[in-house]
Amino acid sequence: MTPSLAPARYLSRAQEWALTVCVAVVTANAYYIHPIIGEVARDFDVSEARIGIVPALNQLALALGILLLLPLGDRYSNRNLCIIFVACQTVFMLAMALAEGLVAFTLASTLLGFVTIAPYLIPAFASKRVAPERLGQVTALLTAGVIFGILVARVGAGVIAEHADWRLVYWGGFVLMAGVSLFLPFAMKSELASAKPPRESYTNLIASVFKLAREHREMRASALMQGLNFASFTATWLALALHLTSARMGYGTDVVGYLAAIAAVSIVSTPRLGRWADKVGPRRARLIVAMVQVAGVSLFYPLGFNLFTLLVPLVLVNMVGPTIDVTGRMMFLSLAPEIRTRLTTFYIVAMFLGGAVGSMLGTAIYDAAGWAGTSALLLGFSLSILVLALRADRQGTTSQGA
Repeated sequence: MTPSLAPARYLSRAQEWALTVCVAVVTANAYYIHPIIGEVARDFDVSEARIGIVPALNQLALALGILLLLPLGDRYSNRNLCIIFVACQTVFMLAMALAEGLVAFTLASTLLGFVTIAPYLIPAFASKRVAPERLGQVTALLTAGVIFGILVARVGAGVIAEHADWRLVYWGGFVLMAGVSLFLPFAMKSELASAKPPRESYTNLIASVFKLAREHREMRASALMQGLNFASFTATWLALALHLTSARMGYGTDVVGYLAAIAAVSIVSTPRLGRWADKVGPRRARLIVAMVQVAGVSLFYPLGFNLFTLLVPLVLVNMVGPTIDVTGRMMFLSLAPEIRTRLTTFYIVAMFLGGAVGSMLGTAIYDAAGWAGTSALLLGFSLSILVLALRADRQGTTSQGA
């Protein structure tokens, strides 16, 4: 067993907020394309269905990178790994800004996804350095950082692309990443020594991810729910960008960006819901927010053809969607510190496999069946989450084992 941390070794509140800012910036890279996907498609002269390959490969590469690289966090310093891979992200952001064709742009985006592991190493790093009774609160704070990064990425990208050039979005992202590369070593300073690394080979370390997943049934269920949740998220915003800029709706990319600002509600609600989940328990909290999510998603089609009525389901979904992620992470971030990074690996791989599916289906189904098809897809995702959450609540025990 790992001994309890002395209070002096806990992260300071300033460090918690600094890490939240870093998480926001390094997360944003994958989401700049959401409001400008139509502009990118037109610039590269490809169809709406085909352009979906860019975010889909980015998400698949994220899943692969997390599977192959994130387990190293249980073997090497989380701090050092974050510094290395954030620097790599910075290089690939520059490559995206300079890309002259779809192939080069897609390749740079894919490589960027592969090395994006810092947003998932940082919560594991922080979970070992906070008081147990604040785990939900700090996890929610870092999740709010993810939401803020996505929010700024989508709003900023939409506005910049409408009034300037979409490539300027990626130049701005490169500058932000360069800043984080310089700042991160200071934000991740800690008195706590790294745990003694496992002795197994790299191959065995990767294999242990699946072994640990087999041993923790509730973590597997949480991973599946978050995969569906993230599929719904990516499908919603990619299809919404196409829907709002369609001939029927007639809005520009700046409006897509402004609408994405609705995610600001999550920045306020997620930390509060995290504290609530600390009190009522993650299973029960997840079930309740899954019910609210189904109610919100069911309104997408009837309210989806007016910009103002569309705010109703978007507010509901953005309020509760991130809490499904928070409660899922709470199920395994309270376990032994030496296995948290590998459990996080399985969880995040499932999440981004879901994101890849959502990226492909969101654009392809919109291209084939319009907003009605997209709304049906999203309802299917949310109902599946609700069924799984209900089952997990009924079967819930204090044991994490299979």
